[in-house]
Amino acid sequence: MATYRSVFDAAELRAQFNDAGINTKFMASIWKYVLQNPGCELDEIPYLPSSAYRLLRTKFKPFTSTVHSVFHSTDGVTTKLLVKLQNGAFVEAVIMTYDTRLGKYGGKPRLGGPRSTLCISSQVGCKMGCKFCATGTMGFKNNLTSGEIVEQLVHASLLTNIRNVVFMGMGEPLNNYTALVEAIRVMTGSPFQLSPKRITVSTVGIIHAINKLHSDLPGLNLAVSLHAPVQEIRCQIMPSARAFPLEKLMTALQTYQKNSQQKVFIEYIMLDGMNDEQQHAHQLGKLLETFQVVVNLIPFNPIGSSSQFRTSSDQKVSDFQKILRGTYNIRTTVRKQMGQDISGACGQLVVNLPDKRTRESTTLLTDIEDLRI
Repeated sequence: MATYRSVFDAAELRAQFNDAGINTKFMASIWKYVLQNPGCELDEIPYLPSSAYRLLRTKFKPFTSTVHSVFHSTDGVTTKLLVKLQNGAFVEAVIMTYDTRLGKYGGKPRLGGPRSTLCISSQVGCKMGCKFCATGTMGFKNNLTSGEIVEQLVHASLLTNIRNVVFMGMGEPLNNYTALVEAIRVMTGSPFQLSPKRITVSTVGIIHAINKLHSDLPGLNLAVSLHAPVQEIRCQIMPSARAFPLEKLMTALQTYQKNSQQKVFIEYIMLDGMNDEQQHAHQLGKLLETFQVVVNLIPFNPIGSSSQFRTSSDQKVSDFQKILRGTYNIRTTVRKQMGQDISGACGQLVVNLPDKRTRESTTLLTDIEDLRI
């Protein structure tokens, strides 16, 4: 059976159009039509050259992935999409609804209202093997194509208006660098028109990729999964840290910051007794005091009863935050827990059916991507 490419696979579509002498300006109108008519056949798209229809019919499909199932969390604000790929594998994407009015700007409540952030997967599984993350338990299966990455945004856009995109789903985005860059360029162009500053790429710290990220994708937000203030602890919870020593990573971030003139988000998962003591907060403060950063403390989300880690107490999280803010003047937020009952919370993405645990909160939340920095 022939394998079709996604029409959202920009590099492939561009190459085929160039080979056939078709003007690539038609690409955006094809995407716009599919976005507005998700059940369409490519033959139905109006005003294309006849050679384009022949090419599209034989090599491309409007979608190479399908939404297999949709799970709504009882928290009222989280929706998880289980997306089936052409090769039969599954990935997950999570929509989180936030309320901009909960944020403050210049000391005053912000205008606006509910809007959505989409958490996107870049790989099936992950090579990084972080011990606190469910996706790491799957091992690495394969990279997504740029089209499969963009299709997650298309699927989600059919459910709600997506304002922000975060690459914090399954996989290490910078290990699928070419497809990631291509997908983000599609998302920031017509018809999606997402602003780069509304897109955040999260990485464990792939140094050689960070070194070229700013020139390839200027204006985008970088989030680094640091999770420990010293190399030794980092290696214990993130085996991949051995390949990316903390000192070299911080040097790469310094260069990135100098070139981009943007703040960097630092993600830090709070693991009881492992990296959440006051001494760790001081070590982290010293490590980051020369940087312009926003630290996001993430309460650990258990991944089944076999987990070797425990969630830090609220008191420990609060003390940690106070040290970073008070002593080191580092902007520090605490990530709200969302979608735990559908295994859609941070670090819980692994392809399985959700259990029926319930959550009581139905409040709208303010999110890190909406901070004015």
